[in-house]
Amino acid sequence: MTVPERPKLYHIAHVDRLPSIVADGYLWCDQEIQSRNPAGTTIGMNSIKTRRLSELRLVSHPSLFVGDCVPFYFCPRSVMLYLIHQGNHPELTYLGGQEPIIHFEVDLFDTVDWALDRGYRWAFTLSNAGAFYFEDRCDLGQLNEIDWDAVNATDWRHCKEGKQAEFLVERCFPWHLVERIGVLTKAVYNQAVNALPAHGHRPPVVIQRDWYY
Repeated sequence: MTVPERPKLYHIAHVDRLPSIVADGYLWCDQEIQSRNPAGTTIGMNSIKTRRLSELRLVSHPSLFVGDCVPFYFCPRSVMLYLIHQGNHPELTYLGGQEPIIHFEVDLFDTVDWALDRGYRWAFTLSNAGAFYFEDRCDLGQLNEIDWDAVNATDWRHCKEGKQAEFLVERCFPWHLVERIGVLTKAVYNQAVNALPAHGHRPPVVIQRDWYY
């Protein structure tokens, strides 16, 4: 598969984190989340978060740890979401299932433009940025090195590494660039809509069952 004309990126979070994101006006990297301690549920695996914060650096930006960046996948329905859905991984501390998890959809090129305007670094990886063996790039001309077939696969048992390619943007990502929010159920839809600001940026919230397991 060729590189999409306008690649989209996806960040997942618990819906109860949405009010603090709206209030701050940003999605924060794990490094900032540790210091700010915003309200809401943390998802993911603590051991991997620790590794990303203190051990894993980007080759393209050697002074930048993975945990200094806000992570995005190139697709919804990620491998991480599957682990959350299964809820049986020994390192998973969040056990609330996939229903409360929301997807933020953003545009890759708009993200790069925003980061460059503010001097924030960015990169993308060809596999899971929480592993020790990932490769990263900071040249949009190399987007063709991503395994796009794996990214878009619904059965990823034989292409798990490529499915987990990530886009990373230093420190934060602005709320106003969120294009839409995908949810699984009507109940979470209502919770997300009620968390949106009365004035200002209100991205559409859509029930996207095909983004979930």
